[in-house]
Amino acid sequence: MVMVAGLSIISPDINAQSSNGNARAAKKQEKMDAWHRDMAEFRARSAEDRRLSALTDSIASVQARAALQNQDFVLEAESVTFKNGSTVFVNSSTNFISVKGNRAVVQISPSNFASGPNGLGGVTVDGVISGQQVTHGKGGRITFSMNVMGVGINAQVEIYMTPGSSQASAAIYPNFNSNTLWIQGNIVPYDNSDVFEGMSL
Repeated sequence: MVMVAGLSIISPDINAQSSNGNARAAKKQEKMDAWHRDMAEFRARSAEDRRLSALTDSIASVQARAALQNQDFVLEAESVTFKNGSTVFVNSSTNFISVKGNRAVVQISPSNFASGPNGLGGVTVDGVISGQQVTHGKGGRITFSMNVMGVGINAQVEIYMTPGSSQASAAIYPNFNSNTLWIQGNIVPYDNSDVFEGMSL
């Protein structure tokens, strides 16, 4: 009788523990299911975002390539690298190389504090281009080279466009000194650019 009574007391506790364990397992499974659903939605959104981003890059690349070949573009700089190797990030609206037909403007304004000759913390050169040439390399790389002849400068400019995007870099070689500059940025059609041109030399 004692053993039966003892079993009758212990049995409800075992049932309660089993019930609690099942509830915790169900709750854990519910959380895991919710996590899997959230991850599936995230991956779907990420895939769509990547697809849209790739499409945007593709359109920008096609526009940039056409603008470069038509000599109707602006390379809006995001950074400038000087001869000593130092690099500064710059405002793309005041640092650029623009080409419209046979006219080119090279503007470098790395300083936000000094006015500079152009009133924008740097130098603006307005000149006529000659000797322009477009070459296509391996992997779709395009090189655009030209000479810029203005009152304040006579320089050779080489622009290298990254395949599959609007990104480009350019080297500016002044003929009167060895202060070569490199800029990195994006090429946009001339009419789509929103740069601000300072006073030229």
